[in-house]
Amino acid sequence: MEKRFQHVVEKYNRIYRVQLPKITPHVCRHTFCTNAAKRGISVETLKYLMGHTDISVTSNVYTHLKLEDAQREMERLERIEKEMKKCAK
Repeated sequence: MEKRFQHVVEKYNRIYRVQLPKITPHVCRHTFCTNAAKRGISVETLKYLMGHTDISVTSNVYTHLKLEDAQREMERLERIEKEMKKCAK
C-alpha cells in the first residue's frame, strides 16, 4: 500500500509545479482522525473506527486539534445556547 502511495505522489510531482510532501497510509489515518474529530465525531466512536484499544492513543496521538479548533467549538456551543434560549421564550 505504501509503495502505491509513493508512486502516486511521484507521478503527481512530475506533472505539477506545486509538489506534494511524502504521503503514507499512516499519515492518512492521522488526517482522517483529526478531520473526524473536528466534525464532532466522539472520541469513543473514533477509537472504535481506528481500531484502538486505548482511547488515549486516539485522542493523544491521532487527533491533532489546535487552539483555533477549541475556540470554534466554544463559539458553536454559544450559538446553540442562544438558540435554545430563544426557543424557550
